[in-house]
Amino acid sequence: MINQRKKWLSAVVAGVLMAVSAGSMAADKELHVYNWSDYIAPDVVPNFEKQTGIKVTYDVFDSNEVLEGKLMAGSTGYDVVVPSSSFLARQLQSGVFQELDKSKLPNYKNLDPDIMAKLTQHDPGNKYAIPYLWGTTGIGYNVDKVRAALGKDAPLDSWDLVLKPENLAKLKGCGVAFLDAPEEIFATVLNYLGKDPNSSDAKDYSGAATDLLLKLRPSIRYFHSSQYINDLANGNICVAIGWSGDILQAKNRADAAKNGVHVGYSVPKEGALAFFDMMAIPKDAKNLDEAYQWLNYIMDPKVIADVSNKMNYANGNAASLPLINADIRNNPGIYPTPDAMKKLFVLKVQDPKLDRARTRAWTKVKSGK
Repeated sequence: MINQRKKWLSAVVAGVLMAVSAGSMAADKELHVYNWSDYIAPDVVPNFEKQTGIKVTYDVFDSNEVLEGKLMAGSTGYDVVVPSSSFLARQLQSGVFQELDKSKLPNYKNLDPDIMAKLTQHDPGNKYAIPYLWGTTGIGYNVDKVRAALGKDAPLDSWDLVLKPENLAKLKGCGVAFLDAPEEIFATVLNYLGKDPNSSDAKDYSGAATDLLLKLRPSIRYFHSSQYINDLANGNICVAIGWSGDILQAKNRADAAKNGVHVGYSVPKEGALAFFDMMAIPKDAKNLDEAYQWLNYIMDPKVIADVSNKMNYANGNAASLPLINADIRNNPGIYPTPDAMKKLFVLKVQDPKLDRARTRAWTKVKSGK
C-alpha cells in the first residue's frame, strides 16, 4: 500500500513538473521584430500575442542604413526585419538572410503575383522575403501655406515645387524637410535632371545632383525620415519630400485634430521612386518557428488589410484588396493610376564604390559645404 502511494505521489509530482515545464516553455516563446517607425496597426502585435502565446519585442528604426548597419555587424538579436527591397538585394549578396521554407507559410498563396514578379529583380525566385507594404517617394505639402507662398498656380504635381531653388526659397519661411535617405533623394534628383535615377557614374552624384542639392540646401530646415509626419500634421513645416503613407498619416492626424491644416500628397508627373518593404528572417534568428508564425500571420488578408487601412500604404497581398477601405483603395496617392505606375522606378543595387561616393556627396549636401 505504501509503495502504491509512493508511485501515485511520484506520478502526481511528475505530472505537475511536466505541466510547469510546459508552461515555462509556453511563457518562453518569444519573437523579436525590427520594423520601421509608425508602420503597423496598433492591434497587430497584441492580437498576434493573444492568438499564439508568443511574447513580441517590437523595436523600430527610421532608415535603411541603420538596419543595414546592424545586419552587417551580425548578432542582430532580431528574428524578423523589414528592409526595403533594394537594400534587401544588396544584403542578400552578403548572405545575412535565411531562405524561406514556404511550406511553413500557408498564407503565401495570398500574395499578388504581379508584385511578386516585380520583386524578383531584387529577390530572384522570391526566395528570401515577403512583401509587407509598398509606396512612393513624393511630395507632401500644406495646401494653404504652399499656395500662399507660390500662388494659386503652385506646381503641386511637379518636382519643380521642391527642386527648383527659386521655389524652395519662397517656401523656406514655412518650413522644408527632406528625407535623410541618400539613395532615394539622389535618385529623385537625377530623374528630375533627366538622368538615369540608377546612374552608375559617380560624377552624376558628386556633380550635377550635388550641385542642385547644394543650391537647395539653404532652404531646407532639416533632413529626417520620420519627424516630418508630425511637423506636417501640426503645420510646423509646409513641404516635405517623404513617403506616401507617412504623409497621408500626417493628413489623417491633422484632420482628426481639426487644426485647420490641410495636407496634400502628390506623385510628381516627372516620375517617382516606388519602394517595397520586405519581411525577412536574419541568418542568426533564434526564434525560427515564431518568425514563421509571424510572417504567416502578416499574410492573413484581414491582418494586412487592417495595416493598410491604418497606415495608408498599399500592400502586396491580393486577397486583402476587397477588405481595404474604398478611400484607401481608390486613392491615387496610395494605389497610383496606371499612367503614374508607368513612370515609377525602383532602386538597383550599386557597386560599393559608388555607394561610398554617394555617401561622401550626401555628407557634403547635409553640411552645406
